[in-house]
Amino acid sequence: MRPVWKGMLSFGLVNVPVTLYKATRSKTISFNQLRKSDFSRIQYKRVAGDGAEVPASEIVKGYKLSEDRYVVISDTDLESIAPKASRQIEISDFVKLDEIDNRYYDSSYYLVPDQGAGKAYALLLQGMTEANVVGIAKFVLRNKEYLAAIRPADNIITLSTMLFADEIVSAKELENDLPSNVDLSEKELNMAKTLIDSLITSFDPSKYQNEYHKQVMAMIETKAGNEMTVSTPVDTSPYFADLMSALEASMAAIKKTEAKKKSTRKPKSKSA
Repeated sequence: MRPVWKGMLSFGLVNVPVTLYKATRSKTISFNQLRKSDFSRIQYKRVAGDGAEVPASEIVKGYKLSEDRYVVISDTDLESIAPKASRQIEISDFVKLDEIDNRYYDSSYYLVPDQGAGKAYALLLQGMTEANVVGIAKFVLRNKEYLAAIRPADNIITLSTMLFADEIVSAKELENDLPSNVDLSEKELNMAKTLIDSLITSFDPSKYQNEYHKQVMAMIETKAGNEMTVSTPVDTSPYFADLMSALEASMAAIKKTEAKKKSTRKPKSKSA
């Protein structure tokens, strides 16, 4: 795997040489646009408001102030205020894991110790694990400054880039779209709690598959082999007229499934 960044992870006076690797792989499927008649690839030209094509050398960056007013920003302007490239991730604070709202987490990476840094790395990893804390740091990656959360997971130190506070949309902005003054009967609430309790299990991420991605890839492979199959998905989701009906039907379905599982289990053989 190709490293993304190399440098020093530090807390207090302890420095740990580390390498940063991406912890995720994108599963996005992208398509090119083609001309239907001969499948030649569509290309785009940069044109101005008058329709004239503009060469790359004539294009500048502009920040829109109003419909016909822009502030022109040059590459030199941006370079003058760009964060200085750094090979340091310095943990400034440790906070309790449950104090961080999950909305702040963005992209995930692994921090791997460089040669000779094993002991210091293990010290930080175990220390954070036992204290159940997350390290908060800032660092520069590809000329951009990031806020980051350093935390242990599966015997490795992970780094999650984080959104800044002003990037989080407050729930108050949507309060007019949220239900208010809703009367819930005790029967409805108890039924909902029972349903929720019956569905509680341990989280197993491998249990959840990207079915759409698999179907698209299967279709592509089939069409690439000059074979075409069309399947019509069947909507099996029931429609319920009211909340109680939905809760009761969900409970009945779960009980039916559990009863079916019990009936299909083989009885244990009796020992002679």
